[in-house]
Amino acid sequence: MIETASALCRGPSLPGDDADLQTVLAAWHAATLRLEQTHETLQAEVRRLTRELEAKNRELARKNRLADLGQMAAHVAHEVRNSLVPVSLYLSLLRRRIQGDAENLGVLGKIESGFRALDATVHDLLHFTSDRDPRLERFRVRRLLEEIRDSLKPQWSAQAIETTLEADPELEITADREMLRRALLNLVFNAMDAMPAGGRLRLIAGSAGGAIRLIVADSGPGLSEEMSCRVFDPFFTTKQGGTGLGLAIVDRIAEVHGGSVSVSNAPERGAAFTLEIPQPTSEAEQ
Repeated sequence: MIETASALCRGPSLPGDDADLQTVLAAWHAATLRLEQTHETLQAEVRRLTRELEAKNRELARKNRLADLGQMAAHVAHEVRNSLVPVSLYLSLLRRRIQGDAENLGVLGKIESGFRALDATVHDLLHFTSDRDPRLERFRVRRLLEEIRDSLKPQWSAQAIETTLEADPELEITADREMLRRALLNLVFNAMDAMPAGGRLRLIAGSAGGAIRLIVADSGPGLSEEMSCRVFDPFFTTKQGGTGLGLAIVDRIAEVHGGSVSVSNAPERGAAFTLEIPQPTSEAEQ
């Protein structure tokens, strides 16, 4: 009796009540889905920012190491070069004195070869530690690439390396020409070392987003993940007798131009190094 009276007091259920409840539940469900999606989006963004922060921290630590190494290398290189100058003079005098002595000339040639290797290492150290600002000028990129190609043609032919050059003849860049030449040569030498039995070398230049991109791609074995992370570190090398400064110098040249250098493995095979040099706003891509 009590339940019946209670039901009578409430009155009959109206069709609109169920509809309102379903609307509220549907809205609640939709809001819950949106919150879940927002939560997942925020988690993904946090993971992305964490990865970026870790990469920035690694880059900062690397730059701090570079600064310390630069100071040490500059001091050592200057001291060694000062000692090499008289040695070079004495080797020249000795060569003149033993002309005609084939056996001793052979020994002297080996000494001179070691001396040249040491001088090249010192030169790399001095170039690596150079803090001079780039001397900017406007010039055509293809002409610089052609100069590099022409100077290395005999070596490429001997090493069975096929080369292609892809660059608009009218494409211009504002940069330090000598620095850029050095950076490109180092990238080319690195590519040649990756193809001791021959292969294909591509020199590519183009413009994108207000910057000039210069790419040196080879058909060698490519780079492992560890090598890709460390390849621009100074003194890191996998080559016997290498100084490990060639690519570090490229990185330094890119940095003083406000640009960057990166490496990636090509889908077909080999590695591609991309040197990106930002251009002044008034001279950006038309």
